[in-house]
Amino acid sequence: MARGKKRYGAMAEINVVPYIDVMLVLLIIFMVTAPMIMQGVQVELPHAKAKPVPPEDDKPLIVSLKADGSYFIDLGTKEQAASATSLSDIAERVGKVLSANPEKKVFVWGDRRVPYGDVVELMAALQGAGAASVGLVTDDQPTKKP
Repeated sequence: MARGKKRYGAMAEINVVPYIDVMLVLLIIFMVTAPMIMQGVQVELPHAKAKPVPPEDDKPLIVSLKADGSYFIDLGTKEQAASATSLSDIAERVGKVLSANPEKKVFVWGDRRVPYGDVVELMAALQGAGAASVGLVTDDQPTKKP
């Protein structure tokens, strides 16, 4: 009895399961690391219910005001974001950035314990440097006090 040999031809289908697995692992990694990417000075933001600003490709210019009254500016380098500077230096740097890119958004991260007058003084200096509008960053989730 002769048995007929079955011939297996080349498979023309691509197995995409390993690619989906890798994609899902990368998605989880990016979801976990995305909140950690935000750099800046640690300030306790005031709480307010506000609509978020729509995301854009251009990174905004962030000026931080800590509770002790020190000013920080985030121009994209860690050295500049970590060192305190004066209000006149902030205005000068913002003016230079805005002269090169007038459409750049400027946001203020003001600690909730900073006096209102200090925030107004910072906003006035930023507008004097050429910022058409200055946004205030708030936290939408109140922190629980121990």
